[in-house]
Amino acid sequence: MSWLRLALRDFVIVRELDLELGTGFTALTGETGAGKSILIDALQLLLGGRADAGCVREGAARAEVAGEFDAPAAARAWLAEQGLGGDDGEPLLLRRVVDTQGRSRAWINGSPATAAQLRALGEWLVDIHGQHAWQSLTRPDAVRALLDGYGRVDTAPLRAAWDAWRAADDALQAAQRQQSSAQQERERLQWLIEEVARLAPGDDEWDELNRQHARLAHAQALLDAAGQALEALDGRELSAARLVAQAIGALQAQAHIEPRFGDIAAVLQSAQAHLDDACHELQQVLGHIELDPDALARLDERLGRWMALARRHRCPPAELPARWAQWRQQLRALDEAADLDALAARAAQARQAYQAAAQAVSAQRAPAAQQLTQAVQALLPTLGMEGARFEVRLEPLGEPGPHGLERVELLVAGHAGAMPRPVAKVASGGELSRLALAIAVVTSALGEAPTLIFDEIDSGIGGSVAHTVGRLMRELGSQRQVLAVTHLPQVAARAHHHLHVAKTTHNGVTVSTVTPLDAPARTREIARMLGGHDSAAALAHAQELLQA
Repeated sequence: MSWLRLALRDFVIVRELDLELGTGFTALTGETGAGKSILIDALQLLLGGRADAGCVREGAARAEVAGEFDAPAAARAWLAEQGLGGDDGEPLLLRRVVDTQGRSRAWINGSPATAAQLRALGEWLVDIHGQHAWQSLTRPDAVRALLDGYGRVDTAPLRAAWDAWRAADDALQAAQRQQSSAQQERERLQWLIEEVARLAPGDDEWDELNRQHARLAHAQALLDAAGQALEALDGRELSAARLVAQAIGALQAQAHIEPRFGDIAAVLQSAQAHLDDACHELQQVLGHIELDPDALARLDERLGRWMALARRHRCPPAELPARWAQWRQQLRALDEAADLDALAARAAQARQAYQAAAQAVSAQRAPAAQQLTQAVQALLPTLGMEGARFEVRLEPLGEPGPHGLERVELLVAGHAGAMPRPVAKVASGGELSRLALAIAVVTSALGEAPTLIFDEIDSGIGGSVAHTVGRLMRELGSQRQVLAVTHLPQVAARAHHHLHVAKTTHNGVTVSTVTPLDAPARTREIARMLGGHDSAAALAHAQELLQA
């Protein structure tokens, strides 16, 4: 059993409710408009449904919904991963509060939780079949999901393969469309690269060229300055070197009388050594500087071309080598992007991967379709559709799609000898309701959620079919916990437990209550549902239904 208890505070028209739920099959009945679906609405809110200020009872500050569940092992493992408890033997506690602004807060085992976490947890706890379940039988996506769920077909790899194929094919088509513009850009880059390649500028060449040009352009001035300096320091006539030598000699001659002359002479000797070094360096400079008009002309020509290219491409001269390298890199990237053969090969490989994934899904769907056909077909006679034929058919698609290679269709023939046709075209509302009920029973029997809820899914049927529905619900209740909101006395009489919903008005305030019925009260409620209220005939009929 899964759902153990439900507590409501100021929810819609329920002031306060604390309800224990039993095992087996529980029927929920009441007058039209009494609020039979309030429990389902509260459960959906508790399991991550959209919060709305409308769920707060008028005059109250907030609505509160709490539930206690006996979680299955898979749910407990998930709770442990999320750090939300889940110890064996301990009940699972869920709580959600909604204020008048529509803001909500939620807790799982006392820890704050998100609505997404509640929804994820709810998939392990409850499977709800709504009163409009038949509508999904006419929607291709819902029918496909129904079959995939029944056959436990994992379509995630198929979807991933489809997305990969689409991306690879889009890249190929984009490259094909861009061939013309890409070719123009390629030609432009090639022209730019070839133009600069004739200069072939080095990465650090610009500064060195300017240094060489400055030396050659001022070679004569440099030679004159070095010659004049050398003549002044070490010329044939009066020069600094000779004058220093004379001073040293004069001081050394008298150093035996005045010791300080020796110190001064030592300082001058050091100066004389520096003068000799300077003269040596100047001689080296004079030996290496030469007037070379041809070299200067070549430098002028290269610098001129360099500056002209820099102006043309609107960049500083020193950045021209980097701009050249950038164009070459762009051209390489264009060549790689324009490799249509590689893109085509990648798209073909992605298509093959998709085909393999789609064929694997098709191989799972085929036996699942046959099994679902047989299971639903077996139930149709018991639901008043004798002679009807039901079929789950896989129709090949003209083009592959994100969901595989086939379309899933539900076909039905209303009587013997008729050809099955799509349910949306041939089935009446009553037939669709009974088909939806049969499918719900078949698929629910294979589900993993320990609690099944049927919200008026038996609308549109009656008579002997209603007895069959009640029997099916009770059989399901022997395996799972089943809660059914119903208006059929034949169904309610089959339940293990019976809850009655009533709406009353006191001092202008309307409230809804849910009451478990004992045997006498249950007999009276079944009689009311039969239309006889407290008449002896109705009570006798109700008693007969309950005893059956």
